[in-house]
Amino acid sequence: MKRLLLSIYLACLSLFVLPFASAAELTLGPGDIVKISVYNNPDLGLETRIGDSGNITFPLIGQVQVGGLTVPSAERKISEALDKGGFIKRAQVNIIVTSILSQQVSVLGQVNRPGRYPLDARRSLLDVLALAGGFGPEAGDTLNLIRNRDGQVSKQVIDVVEMVRKGDLNKDVELAANDVIYVERSPRFYVYGEVQRPGSFRLERSMTVLQALAVGGGLTPRGTERGMIIKRRDANGNLQMIEAKKDELLQNDDILYIKESWF
Repeated sequence: MKRLLLSIYLACLSLFVLPFASAAELTLGPGDIVKISVYNNPDLGLETRIGDSGNITFPLIGQVQVGGLTVPSAERKISEALDKGGFIKRAQVNIIVTSILSQQVSVLGQVNRPGRYPLDARRSLLDVLALAGGFGPEAGDTLNLIRNRDGQVSKQVIDVVEMVRKGDLNKDVELAANDVIYVERSPRFYVYGEVQRPGSFRLERSMTVLQALAVGGGLTPRGTERGMIIKRRDANGNLQMIEAKKDELLQNDDILYIKESWF
């Protein structure tokens, strides 16, 4: 139910997250492709890629440093250069960013549309997750947010389902260029032996042995709830054999074995 609510929330959010929401907030950088026009001067129209140094070459005025500037600032800079050079007085310059390559984040793992997404405006974690189509069918409830700030790499684990359920959006942080979102695969458990549907299944929160047995379709006519065994690896990788109680909580990668009744 929680995941259904999250899916609905992200689907609604994606309707309002537009690909080019606010050019004024966008900071230009190397690799971005811009289309520049000057009012009443069609011969000065130009579509170009911002170079690695942040420069473009513009007719009449030559090299212009636009990397690190917002779109309005870059428009003013070109206009002032045309004015100071004696070419056009009070030139009305318009810049449209047609491709954003300098400000992108990566969304990987169990999402419906993994890939790189432009930060064309201020974007939060949920904004970009919505652009990526939300959680895929194999996704868990958590994601990893990996960031590099001044050479220091950090990793933050965020429980998205719990965040949305509680309405606690403090962890819905604003993203920056080159942030990486990785959505984990859901935890799994395995059940075999005398059950109707042996196999691997999604491990829900606080799932008990009895609930896991129900997910596996229940007992076969020869199965018994007595003597059920959980096979679990400890921190050192050693296999443990645990007598399973009906209300015992399962853990990720647990193997539940259902024995055959002798009576």
